[in-house]
Amino acid sequence: MKTMPKGILTVLSGFSGAGKGTAMKRLMEKYDDYALSISATTRNPREGEVDGREYFFKATEEFEKMIAQDELIEYARYVNHYYGTPRSYVEEQLENGKDVILEIEIQGALKVKEKFPDTLLVFITPPSAKELRRRLIGRGTESMEVIEQRLARAKEEAEGIDDYDCLIVNDDLESCVDELHSVIQNEKKKVARNGEFISKIRKELNEL
Repeated sequence: MKTMPKGILTVLSGFSGAGKGTAMKRLMEKYDDYALSISATTRNPREGEVDGREYFFKATEEFEKMIAQDELIEYARYVNHYYGTPRSYVEEQLENGKDVILEIEIQGALKVKEKFPDTLLVFITPPSAKELRRRLIGRGTESMEVIEQRLARAKEEAEGIDDYDCLIVNDDLESCVDELHSVIQNEKKKVARNGEFISKIRKELNEL
C-alpha cells in the first residue's frame, strides 16, 4: 500500500517588487498540492474576514500564551499587534501531504529553518536591479522616497541570499511559477527526505 508522502515546508522570500506574492497566488491557482500557511494575529477582523481563512484571530493573552508554549514557528509585533505562524496548522498540513508555503522576510525565514531544519528556502529576484526599480516605480503606489528606501532594504537583503537553498529569477511569471513548483517537487525525491521508504524497502528485502 502506498503511503502518503509528507509535504514540504517552503519559505518564499524576495525583494519588495520581485513579484513573490503574485507568484505564490498563481502557484496556488495552477497546482492543487499547496496549502498557504494562515497566520495568527491579535488585530481585529476587518469586514469580510473570516477566522481560519484570512487569519486565526486571537486575544493578546492567548497569543502570548502561544509564544510561551512554543506553539508558533515565528512571530513578530507590528503596530501594537502580534502576527505569527502557528506550528500545529503547519504540521497538520504537512502530515496530510500538503506542501506548505510561507511568505516571510529573511530574518523570519532563518527562524523557521532553525525550528524545521528541512525547510526549503527559496529566494525570488527580478533579473536585474534596474528591473526591480522599474517594477517598484510601475506600481505607482509609493513615493520616490519610499521606493529608494525599499531599494536600500533590498541591498541589505541581498547579503542574506547565501543562506537560501534556491534562487529563482522572476522574469516571466508563468516560467517562475513552474520553476518554483518543479523545485519543490524535486526536493521530495531527495534521499534525505525518504528515510521511511528506504527503511521499509530494506526490511522487505531482508524478509524475502
